[in-house]
Amino acid sequence: MVAPSTKRVVLFASGSGSNVENIVHYFQGRRDVTIAMVLTNKRDAKVLERCNKLNISALYFNKTAFLKSDGVLDILKGLNPDLIVLAGFLLKIPANLLLQFPDKIINIHPSLLPKYGGKGMYGHHVHTAVKANGEKETGITIHYVNERYDEGAIIHQAKTTLLKTDSVDLIAEKVHQLEFAHFPKIIDQLLQ
Repeated sequence: MVAPSTKRVVLFASGSGSNVENIVHYFQGRRDVTIAMVLTNKRDAKVLERCNKLNISALYFNKTAFLKSDGVLDILKGLNPDLIVLAGFLLKIPANLLLQFPDKIINIHPSLLPKYGGKGMYGHHVHTAVKANGEKETGITIHYVNERYDEGAIIHQAKTTLLKTDSVDLIAEKVHQLEFAHFPKIIDQLLQ
């Protein structure tokens, strides 16, 4: 039984769901926060398997339900989330969701925005660009979602130092460690 004061979080993911799993583990056993559901736009996303193992409700939706109807909006209204978290979700959030949930949708981006943000800049595309430009540091940005990719108000940034010898895979691993360390804590702070 969920207590009335329990904060409800809905997670969106498009990929493997490692951030989803990390967030679920962080809040496990907490009575004040529940992961209400995980939503994905990929029928074969590995996050669905993770949710099954974690005993978390998960749902696949297609582009029409997301962009051309109120299908996903209706699901979210029914879930009544206190926070919607994009944890490796690659689609742009449509206006109907932004209007219904102002300042309740957050995203994590694998760079120090405004650097390396925008359409097509995700995952290895970001890390490859960071490496190609010889950056001395990179990191993560947790931000509110608005109508433009990666341009919402910044909530939190964390940095890691890079060496010239760091491979793209090592850069990705350093960023992933920052995501794991900071994302659940910032979600927790926003819910308080």
